Amino acid sequence: MSALSAYDVILSPVITEKATSASEANQVVFKVRRDATKPEIKNAIETLFKVKVLSVNTLTRKGKTKRFRGVKGRQQDVKKAIVRLAEGERIDVTTGI
Repeated sequence: MSALSAYDVILSPVITEKATSASEANQVVFKVRRDATKPEIKNAIETLFKVKVLSVNTLTRKGKTKRFRGVKGRQQDVKKAIVRLAEGERIDVTTGI
C-alpha cells in the first residue's frame, strides 16, 4: 500500500475525552472512509505510523438530522476505527496526520 492510499483511508484522529481515556489501554481512535475495510485500515496505520496493530474494531455513527436557521439538513454518516496497538507501541495523535 502506497503512502497516498494510506492517507486516503485514514481521515483524521478522534480527540475526545473517551478516545483519550482509551489511549491508556493502548487504543487509538481514527475517522476513516466509510467504505474502508479492517485490513485496509490496519495496513494504513502500520504504513503511516510504523507500529504493530493487534486488532481493528469499527463502528458507523449514523448521520443526524439537524436544523440550521430553520432549514432542515442531514449530517453524513461517520465511520470510526478503534485500533489496538501492540504493547510498547505509541501513536502521538496531537502531531496531526
